[in-house]
Amino acid sequence: MEWVILAVAIVIVLVIAIAGLVVPRRRGTRLPPAPEKAVPPLGADTEAAETAVLTEPEARPGAEPEAGARPGEGTLADTTGPGIEVPEAAAGRMVRLRSRLSRSQSTLGRGLLSLLSREDLDEEAWEEIEDTLLTADVGVAATQEIVERLRTRTKVLGTRSEGELRALLADELVTALQPDMDRTLHTIPHPDGHPAVLLVVGVNGTGKTTTSGKIARLLVADGRTVLLAAADTFRAAAADQLETWATRVGARVVRGPEGGDPASVAFDAVKLGTETDDNIGVDTVIVDTAGRLHTKVGLMDELGKVKRVVEKQGPVDETLLVLDATTGQNGVVQARVFTEAVDVTGIVLTKLDGTAKGGIVVSVQRELGVPVKLVGLGEGPDDLAPFEPETFVDALLGETV
Repeated sequence: MEWVILAVAIVIVLVIAIAGLVVPRRRGTRLPPAPEKAVPPLGADTEAAETAVLTEPEARPGAEPEAGARPGEGTLADTTGPGIEVPEAAAGRMVRLRSRLSRSQSTLGRGLLSLLSREDLDEEAWEEIEDTLLTADVGVAATQEIVERLRTRTKVLGTRSEGELRALLADELVTALQPDMDRTLHTIPHPDGHPAVLLVVGVNGTGKTTTSGKIARLLVADGRTVLLAAADTFRAAAADQLETWATRVGARVVRGPEGGDPASVAFDAVKLGTETDDNIGVDTVIVDTAGRLHTKVGLMDELGKVKRVVEKQGPVDETLLVLDATTGQNGVVQARVFTEAVDVTGIVLTKLDGTAKGGIVVSVQRELGVPVKLVGLGEGPDDLAPFEPETFVDALLGETV
């Protein structure tokens, strides 16, 4: 019996000793890295693009290097899945959103009507009218013209009924908004199979990525096929946010590595969106660029590079500048710098429902000679509308004085 106990004890000791040798080795063993997911390159030859390869966010503000870009950085994200939404059609959105202009309405619209309805329009009254226009960010030159025309027309009109005053003021405000400007959003693909390309630019915090997603919804509602390019590679959440917008309407997204070359992503997206045997082909490519301060020369130069690289495959049909309407005249200053860096073809005014300064539409168009094409009037996914001067003024003035 004693030898059995002794044998069991020896076995236990041996087991403990072996475990002590094996376990540390297993804990210290470095497992081989998981193989990277193979993604087919979307770009063409390296010589096809002009931009610098930027691998670190810190390299972004620098001057334009001579090295070429690396097409093929952009990869197509999978945004397919159930629960595709049907966006609201563009037609009639401005009419539906007219109630959102209540703040601007009380200041610019009804405020002016109330002043013009006075029996005695003396100099003090006209000064108040002028102050109202200036407070609403209409701008000095436009304000002077509007006041001068109103002075002349009210004298000719003589007795002024409520309806006559409303019609007179509406006519002057619509005229100030330059209704003859081309507000068409050029999103139709070219006959050669090249998609229409929209470049979305602006300063930090204006809502470019959200606006890009809303524009995609607007186009999908009108029957367009859309590809989004997440060229804001320096803000980690930007590409994810764009994918979320795309998933909701069944659009697709091309994104690159974090901190990568934004121009390469844009280049790859346009190449992929072109109608060929190898590519998917879409009607419109929307390029969401990184926000940049208008005072940073290096960043503005980079924006010009993105556009030049895209244009190696075909024209950029729209360069849309996103402005925050609540910034007032500072937004006009920002816009002027952007128009010098790239050829801005249209303005998107966001947060117009959150400001009493609805006159920013007048001043930004007058200062830049660029039409306001889209306005954001809320936080909902379909609260972006094509800008219609007559509908806008009608909403500002309301139904009664």
